[in-house]
Amino acid sequence: MDHSQTMDMSPTATSSGAAATTSQAMGGMGGMGGSCKISMLWNWYTVDSCFISRHWHNTSSGMFAGSCIGVILLTMTLELLRRCVKEYDRYLVRARSTRAIPVATRDDDGGGKTDGAGGSSTVTPCYGFRPSLAQQAVRAFLHMLQFAVAYFIMLLAMYYNGYIIICIFIGAYLGSFVFHWETLGGSSDLQTTATREATVCCG
Repeated sequence: MDHSQTMDMSPTATSSGAAATTSQAMGGMGGMGGSCKISMLWNWYTVDSCFISRHWHNTSSGMFAGSCIGVILLTMTLELLRRCVKEYDRYLVRARSTRAIPVATRDDDGGGKTDGAGGSSTVTPCYGFRPSLAQQAVRAFLHMLQFAVAYFIMLLAMYYNGYIIICIFIGAYLGSFVFHWETLGGSSDLQTTATREATVCCG
């Protein structure tokens, strides 16, 4: 009788153990010890939501609000890096085009052409150039930073948290508003990288 009861209880104990193992495995998949809410479907988790690492665990509404602010700032940083890449290329073009060519112009009296300071103007030469090794290293470093930040933003979006995705959109808007508010139209000297390529030196 005792043997029969033991045999009857064994499947139940085995099932419970399997369920516990499965629960632990599901927690292990999230890497959070089963304390985080993670979903691969659209969700609105706030408290106990986790992102990227088990250490990024939002245990309160205040922590989640801080995470939202951080995501907005991270996305704005991406827009800042994009502006830095363009502005650095623009700086290289300007540094390369410092030499000016004097061009003869007609006198105010209607006489002949002069090359002197009184009736001459200068034109910046237009030609392409290859950045130096150090300059290219800086350009590659800025590109790497931009790529890394964009990759982390993509990972955050893959958690399908509605609040986080909205914060990404807000950060993109604010970043563009702040870092891409540039002069439009006018002469080539007034146009910024939003209206022409940074490597173009002729208007």
